[in-house]
This record gives sequence, C-alpha cells and structure tokens, in this order.
Amino acid sequence: MISIILTAYKEPDTIGKAIEQILKNKLKNYELLVTAPDDETLNAAKKYSSKIKKLRLIRDEGKGKPNALNNVLPQAKGDIIVLTDGDIYIRENSINELLKHFSDSKVGAVSGHPVSKDSRKTLMGYWGTVLLDIAHKIRKQKDQENQFLFCTGYLFAMKKGLVEKMPLEILDDSYISQEIWRKGYKIKYEEKAVVFIKNPETFKDWIKQKKRNTFGEFQLKKYKVKSMRGFKDEARGGIFKVFTYPKTMKEISWTVLLVFARLYAWINATYNYKIKKASMQKVWVRIETTK
Repeated sequence: MISIILTAYKEPDTIGKAIEQILKNKLKNYELLVTAPDDETLNAAKKYSSKIKKLRLIRDEGKGKPNALNNVLPQAKGDIIVLTDGDIYIRENSINELLKHFSDSKVGAVSGHPVSKDSRKTLMGYWGTVLLDIAHKIRKQKDQENQFLFCTGYLFAMKKGLVEKMPLEILDDSYISQEIWRKGYKIKYEEKAVVFIKNPETFKDWIKQKKRNTFGEFQLKKYKVKSMRGFKDEARGGIFKVFTYPKTMKEISWTVLLVFARLYAWINATYNYKIKKASMQKVWVRIETTK
C-alpha cells in the first residue's frame, strides 16, 4: 500500500484541487492522510471522504511542518510514503512516475520535479521559472552521476521507516534526504513527476521565502546535515547560470536584479541568525501570495 501525506495550514481554498490532482493519478491501493491544525482545511478535505475510502484527517498542533510530520509519519501504513503539500498541484501520473523507481531495493527516496505555473512575463514569474529550472538541471545531473541530491518538499516519495522523527527547527526535506543517504540508500530524481507551484507575487514575499529557506540551511549545520541550497552553493553550482536564460533586454535587467536580490536575502538571513539570534518560528512566516 502507498501512504500519501498531505500537509497543510489554513488552505481550505487550495486543498480541494490538490486532492483532485492526487485522484487523477488513479492509484489502486493507497491511503491519504491530511494533516492540518485548522477546522477550515480539514473540513474542506473531508468532502472527499466519499471518493477516497482510506482518507484520514489528522489535526496537528500548528507548530510547523516538521512537528506535523513527526506526528503523522508513524501513523502511515504504506510501504512507500509520498509527501506533498496542500497548496501545490501534482500533474496526472506524477506519483506513479515516482513509484516505479522503488523496484530497485537500493532506492530510499525519489524527488519530484517542481515547475512554476507562473508566466515568465512578470518579474516574480521569471525569477521563479529560472531558479526552479536551475534546480531541475542540478538534480538531473546529480541523479545521472549517482550523487547525493536533496528531495523537494513539494513532492517526493520514500520508503517507510527510514525517517520517522526529525528536529523541529529544520528544513524537513533536507534533513530527510540526508538521513536516507546516510543509511546507504540511493536518492533518485524523476523529472516526469511534475508538481506545479505558485511563486510569490511580491518582492516582499519573495524575500521572506528566501530568507526563511536560507535560515533553515543554517539550522542544518547544528545536526551535521550538509547544505547544498545556500547562497554560496547556488553561486558555485548554478546562480550565475541565470545569465543563460534572458531572451530580451528586460529579462537581462531582471536577471541582474535576481543576483543582487538573492545576495540581499542571504545577508538578511545571516544577520538575523548570527547577530540577532532570531528563532526559526519568528522567521518561518506564511507566504500568502503563494496560495
């Protein structure tokens, strides 16, 4: 059996479509566990109880995704666990594309392929498209070379029992990926397992998102988890590849702005983490325009 865990927080308007996209994968033997702290989201998910026989609604404490996963992972009954979110949309057959890799007993996890659903004709849409495509190319290369790669928290699958508990102030997808790799399993990348995401619509929200992700990267060092998604790693592995993307003068100017904006977000996160000693809870704010 397959266990699909869908984590959400105040997403009653998007969780219905997220579940509909899961249904389009036409899985035969699976359970869907929806975990959220609020009644609105859980009630919206409950409407699908007639379509999904093994639908379980689990109320979490609203203390972040790692806390929610610590609660729900031990409750999953499937041999393979698929993790995704309530504000993104999985393309038809993406889950099946992930599952086929587990015919190899040495595979511990498989990452999906995040794709921006925003137009690159806007500044934020262009930035999101470029950064996600760079991440795609990096994962694809590492997969081909059988190197370690981070699974995306938007959509990935893993064998049950490899990770069931994690620290609360950490990026869950990074931690899980590293723990699975440490145990000697392979991590694969499936570019056909597409998941569509919405990028921040404002510069303020974009900075918040990058700031919290960078902050999370700093937290990883406490647990000796190797970081590969910080600004320095992006600079070495892909951030300057952004200059291969612009097709117009406008996009060239947007690309220059992207490099400086990413640097600013990294400096901001560094200041808050090392100087102000801010907590993860304070930095990890909800990005409303991605919903």
